[in-house]
Amino acid sequence: MENVHLAVEEEDIYSGYNDYNPTYDTEELDNDAGFQEAVRTSHGRRPPMTAKFPGTAASGRPLVSSFGARLSMTGRPMTGAVLDGASRPMSAVRAAGFTSSRACGSAFDPLGQSRGPAPALEEKKEDLPEEKIKLLEKKVNDLITESCMAQSLGNLQLALEKAKDAERKERVLVRQREQCGNAEQINIDLTYAVLLNLANQYENNEMYPEALSSYQLIVKNKMFTNAGRLKVNMANIWVKQKNYPKAIKLYRMALDHISDDYKEMRIKIMQNIGTVFVLLGQYSDAVASFEHIMSKSANVRTGYNLVLCYYATRDADGMKNAFHKLLAVPLDMQHEDKYIAGNDDIRSNMLMEAIKNDKLHKMERDLKARAEKYVMTAAKLIAPVIESSFAAGFDWCVDMVKSSQYVELANDLEINKAITYLRQKDFNQAVAILKTFEKKESRVKSAASTNLSALFFLEKDYEQAERYADLAMIADRYNPGALVNKGNTEFVKQDYAKAAEYFKEALRNDSSCTEALRNLGLTYKKLHHLEDALDCFLKLHTILRDSAEVMYQLADTYELMEDPHQAVEWLMQVISVVPNDPKALAKLADLHDLEGDKSQALHYYCESFRLFPCNMEVIEWLAAYYVQTQLYEKAIHYFDRAILVQPTEVRWQLMVASCYRRSGNYQKALDTYKEIHRKFPENVECLRFLVRLSQDMGLQEVQDYTSKLKKVEKMKELREQRVKSAREGSARCRREGSAGSADSGHSSSNGNKGERLGAQVMSLPATNDPYESSSPKELDASYVDPLGPLMERPKTGAKVRVDDDDFADEDLGDELLPE
Repeated sequence: MENVHLAVEEEDIYSGYNDYNPTYDTEELDNDAGFQEAVRTSHGRRPPMTAKFPGTAASGRPLVSSFGARLSMTGRPMTGAVLDGASRPMSAVRAAGFTSSRACGSAFDPLGQSRGPAPALEEKKEDLPEEKIKLLEKKVNDLITESCMAQSLGNLQLALEKAKDAERKERVLVRQREQCGNAEQINIDLTYAVLLNLANQYENNEMYPEALSSYQLIVKNKMFTNAGRLKVNMANIWVKQKNYPKAIKLYRMALDHISDDYKEMRIKIMQNIGTVFVLLGQYSDAVASFEHIMSKSANVRTGYNLVLCYYATRDADGMKNAFHKLLAVPLDMQHEDKYIAGNDDIRSNMLMEAIKNDKLHKMERDLKARAEKYVMTAAKLIAPVIESSFAAGFDWCVDMVKSSQYVELANDLEINKAITYLRQKDFNQAVAILKTFEKKESRVKSAASTNLSALFFLEKDYEQAERYADLAMIADRYNPGALVNKGNTEFVKQDYAKAAEYFKEALRNDSSCTEALRNLGLTYKKLHHLEDALDCFLKLHTILRDSAEVMYQLADTYELMEDPHQAVEWLMQVISVVPNDPKALAKLADLHDLEGDKSQALHYYCESFRLFPCNMEVIEWLAAYYVQTQLYEKAIHYFDRAILVQPTEVRWQLMVASCYRRSGNYQKALDTYKEIHRKFPENVECLRFLVRLSQDMGLQEVQDYTSKLKKVEKMKELREQRVKSAREGSARCRREGSAGSADSGHSSSNGNKGERLGAQVMSLPATNDPYESSSPKELDASYVDPLGPLMERPKTGAKVRVDDDDFADEDLGDELLPE
């Protein structure tokens, strides 16, 4: 029996769920005497007694059920209460934590919390091949992202290194998949992304052969779908390398790979083909491409290029047709009135203000400005050639523009017509056209009046210039060109304080107005506000970095501030921009001479003489330098040049003879003095030199020269006496006020002369004593603007167009300078 084991009946997991507890029978409560008694009396309102099991409000009370059985009243059991030692099931399906056995002491635990915490997750084994492949693939994707980010930040070298690293790791990834036998799981998209990014980075770093090789790997791989489009990138590289025939071939091959569904992409490729034909000079082929685009999907840029191609072929009818097509291109923009609030609704007004300057509106303004620029440029280009005269051509263009959506450009074309008359020196026609705008809208009226003011300023009719400047300011007070012209008229009247105020106002309206900034600096120099003038020119230099004129003004201002070192630095920058300017070189030599650096002064004076051998100040300094260093033969070379420049000046010829005398060539000196005496027989200095030389050489002509010298000296004395007596007589008759005025004028002239820049140079030997050593003297030297005679004069602020234009040849502010 010990080895006999009774078989335990297998537990029924679904047993016990159909047992009925009459406690929950609510339908027979009306027939339940105990329940009715509890309702009628206070028996049911007694506080519940504490029970062993949860949910028992009373115990031991018999209850008769609808089936007639008497059960003990245990109260309403709560959820999860223990009945007969077993957990109450929550549904007819066994849930977690329930069991069919009614074992005493089992607790309700549906979540299994009594079993403790869950065991820790198993760590992934990274040494598995599949895990290695996943990590490597993630690394490749990260490298591609880092490469693109580096490119966006401008670090092209780092972007290329990341792309190369991604390409190397992608190859390792492919090999590992092949070794694992998962070749079919190779990520083709990842390979494509790696190669494309590498090719882009090669192209960005101008490594074109490597970029073409990478693109070729993608194009030749049949597994890559739509790879033929990348031939556009390859064609772009050939364009950069100026291999235009191959570029056109690749563009056409790309067109073959792109279906008609991608209309926009095909149009862009056709635009590239037309542009390359223009670069090749094949304008007829370019016209065919652009005409095809205009017929399929017209745009402003293609219309403008079509006008240029017809202009290159001098096809007048083609230019007219192309211009008409350009005007007919729709801009697809809503009217500006949509940004104007039409009621007093605060919310709608705030909305209008919000969208008035948003990115979409800014993009619309840029597109409209670009289209207007193309139209204006095309009209100005074809107007002189489409008709027999440029006036008729402009009239045709104006009529076409007035009947198009660019009607507001008609007035600008009229102003350009006036500018064309100016270039042809027909000022009367230009003035007549500009005067027709006096009764038009304020914007156009202001522009025309500004140009008229500039014209009259050039003609030195300052009253008319001021009148039209006032008209321009009345029409548009915020027109910087009008304010500059008004300031120029005050500058001419020497009312520098008022001129400075107008220039300041122009700068407040347009901080980039270079004419106002430059003229303000010149005005401050006149007012002796050198610090303010220096500030203006430094600001102007930040705008016009390569302007030699601005650099010279800075050098001149520093020199007036007695800072020669800074002046030399700025003049060196002037020389770097205009290395062949003799005036700038001479000025730099003056500054070095003032600093006592004779070697540098000699170098720059020689360079200035080489470029312009007619500057008498340079010739005189070089000749005096070589006389002081006793290099008389070189000094004679410069004196001979001075004789060619001033043949009637006897001084230079006497210097040549003196150099011969000092070098010991007495015979040559005597011959030179004789030649001078023949040309200037009454020159006393020449006769004195002839007498002394004849005595030293023992010549017989000494008596003849002596008698001539006495006669000339006597005539000179008589002449001086007559001049002296005449001066005394005029002095007695001169009024005291006139004398004071003359003295004042004399001092004023001396003062003006003193304002000129002076330079200490060696003096030439005195003509009355050629044998004595020379002594230094003060020579006045003034610098003339290396860029022309208008350096110290204000510019006009006149503009051709009301809107800004990128073409410098259409800006009166750059062309019309006051005389």
